[in-house]
Amino acid sequence: MNSSMMTQQEGRGKINLPASREASRARTIQLQSEITAIRDQIAANDLARQANGERMDAQWYHRARTAIRFKREELAHLQEHYRTLPGSANERKEKLKECIIAVVRTDYSDEQWREVMDEAHRLLLSKAGV
Repeated sequence: MNSSMMTQQEGRGKINLPASREASRARTIQLQSEITAIRDQIAANDLARQANGERMDAQWYHRARTAIRFKREELAHLQEHYRTLPGSANERKEKLKECIIAVVRTDYSDEQWREVMDEAHRLLLSKAGV
């Protein structure tokens, strides 16, 4: 197996998470590609083994599967981290709501705005089933 696909897994407790959404996407694509490459190598090795009537190298297979497991673990951490980075869909949605409120608020008096807020709270409670 290509040693570049399965690097030494020392110090696996620390995963360096990218600081930006772009870097996170790039690392996600890289990890997915590496996982696919290892799986392809396992399949190719198995086909060659079957064609030659040989036995599978158990240590090699274990290292390959371990590499996949570590890469999937890193991928899971990365995907969870990605959701928390600034610029997420939820953050953009919240900022849009704030902007809409700022625009609409100027069209209402204080009394009218209280009525709007009361109605919004009633709607929220009815949707929540409270």
